[in-house]
Amino acid sequence: MVKLTRIYTKGGDKGKTALGSGQRVVKHHPRVAAYGTVDEANATVGLVRLHSAGLPDKTIDEILGRVQNDLFDLGADLATPEVENPEYPPLRVTAPQVERLEQEIDRLNAELAPLNSFVLPGGSPAAAYLHLARTVSRRAEREITVLAEAEAINPEAIRYINRLSDLFFVMSRYVNDKGAGDVLWVPGANR
Repeated sequence: MVKLTRIYTKGGDKGKTALGSGQRVVKHHPRVAAYGTVDEANATVGLVRLHSAGLPDKTIDEILGRVQNDLFDLGADLATPEVENPEYPPLRVTAPQVERLEQEIDRLNAELAPLNSFVLPGGSPAAAYLHLARTVSRRAEREITVLAEAEAINPEAIRYINRLSDLFFVMSRYVNDKGAGDVLWVPGANR
């Protein structure tokens, strides 16, 4: 369990930070960028939850609560480089976590009408923030794949973040009155 007694340590005052392995790297290292963007995605989910907690259907808020915990797992996974014979087994994202996202996507999507246009971010406040969470998750995915080109990472980390942005898209439609409140893109509408 984590126990924080001091919030600042002054350890990063020279532009470096410690990874889960104890190794110190510059704060703009691809690994730090990847888990930092995952943290940003998690904060965005917090904004979504402000707008989904009051919905009559508690499904979305319950899923988002699990996702926030998973995002901490993902951040811990990315913050800990793979090493041989670690002193402690590192926390890694697992295939069942990815499979749960897939099940939730399928369950929610089954209640939505098929799309015949792209959806613009908006509709309800919860939907707009879910679109923001989706785009931040996509940026996290880009950062994670940059890291994966340079260093070995858990492949489930990439699968998880990829499915997560899909989940946020489906959820955005679900909270928009199951798609009835979606704002659809009209190509060339303002020409």
